[in-house]
Amino acid sequence: MIIQTSGLSKIFRTDELETAAVNNIDLEVDEGEFVALMGPSGCGKSTLMHIIGLLDSPTSGSYRFLGEEVSQLPERQRSDFRKKNIGFIFQSFNLIDELSVFENVELPLIYAGVPPPERRERVEAVLVKLGIDHRKKHHPLQLSGGQQQRVAVARAVVTAPRLILADEPTGNLDSRHGAEVMRILKQLNEEGSTIVMVTHSEHDAGYCSRIASLLDGKFVSQTQQRLGVVSAAMAKTGTG
Repeated sequence: MIIQTSGLSKIFRTDELETAAVNNIDLEVDEGEFVALMGPSGCGKSTLMHIIGLLDSPTSGSYRFLGEEVSQLPERQRSDFRKKNIGFIFQSFNLIDELSVFENVELPLIYAGVPPPERRERVEAVLVKLGIDHRKKHHPLQLSGGQQQRVAVARAVVTAPRLILADEPTGNLDSRHGAEVMRILKQLNEEGSTIVMVTHSEHDAGYCSRIASLLDGKFVSQTQQRLGVVSAAMAKTGTG
């Protein structure tokens, strides 16, 4: 099991108000799963993802990653743990405009201290795999939205993370480019990657093996997807 939370809560307090963004969440994710977190805006999806991604700490509760308690690690240790284990894909791509495609994808390997020859080899391989190698010398603003998100996916997976976290990965894309990104994520999952994705899209959730729905910081349902749901979702867009 890669993720196991118990009684996980995140409370935001002001002088006059206390809000439970995440409220006593129990979640288990096995290696190789593709889980969608769904629910209306403000339901706690992003807060939960930030805690899972070690971008934030819970107010209370337990979070074990591959059996190791990580809920209250200090920031330096959280940062080191993220670099080694977690890849992030954001709705807004979060690419650095001044860097080329190659340099954007290479960046997490530099942070991880990977030697230059190995960096080149790994970046080239992932760019080929995602069909973006012909754009490696271009800069983000020279690319379409779909191409930019492919670069973001490449950056997320180049370190071979144990977990990929995707926050509305198709939110800024049209339906065609969104479908391309979802096909890539599904392929990565079929090759063994564990993915947790925040989404508002029922269509995108159709690619996942499980849907966990939140409301007011709590899970209201967790649904295992039936066989064939993904195929039907892909068929609707003429993909696959």
